Amino acid sequence: MKTLCLDLGNTRKKGAIFKDGLQQSVHVFDEDLTMSVARLLAEEKIDKCLLSSVIHHDPQLEEMLEELTAFHRLSNESKLNFTVPVGKPETMGADRLALAAASVHFYPGKNNLVIGLGSCITYNFINKYNQFLGGSISPGMEMRFNSLHDYTALLPVVKKDWNFPLVGYDTKTNILSGVVLGMAKEIEGIVKEYQEKYRNFNVLLTGGDCSYFAQLLKNKIFADPDFLFKGLYAISETNI
Repeated sequence: MKTLCLDLGNTRKKGAIFKDGLQQSVHVFDEDLTMSVARLLAEEKIDKCLLSSVIHHDPQLEEMLEELTAFHRLSNESKLNFTVPVGKPETMGADRLALAAASVHFYPGKNNLVIGLGSCITYNFINKYNQFLGGSISPGMEMRFNSLHDYTALLPVVKKDWNFPLVGYDTKTNILSGVVLGMAKEIEGIVKEYQEKYRNFNVLLTGGDCSYFAQLLKNKIFADPDFLFKGLYAISETNI
């Protein structure tokens, strides 16, 4: 039995294939998303599909998935392994729901702070009673690089590079030091605030750059770039 978990984010559109509970592969889709997914369905003979989307995707994508697979789109109305006792659950992004589900699935009965590194940095706190209390959102790396260019007259667009000094010696290295170390110190500061309030909890870092940031952080953290996919698969097991 093969399950395709789709994660449609603001920056990248990805999918992970699970077979009998084990992740087999990760696929990044090009601009023609519907056709790319159609080819993957034909090649891999997918049985089930769960979709997490935070963008306005082509409605034909869902129509195709409903026709060719046992399909479910993640929302606050999905069967979840946690509750959202505060705020408005319907406003929670599907990606954050998946991260919360993964934390409860792998670390049940514990306080968990899940930090997702994507277009935005999301901080998601799930307490030991499996309640998703919310958290915070701040700009991600690409957004920070782009904003420095977009809102100034002369600063260039800088691409991420992990080889830079603390004290930048030119415009590029100054920006790299400011953005990358700035993100690391932001994460450390927010984790410290949670430590003062909740004492004991897991810090879980995920996203494509999590392994690099894990090296910059002083706190003990669990880094897993595919944590969101694992949450999607756990949700698929109770909804499809």
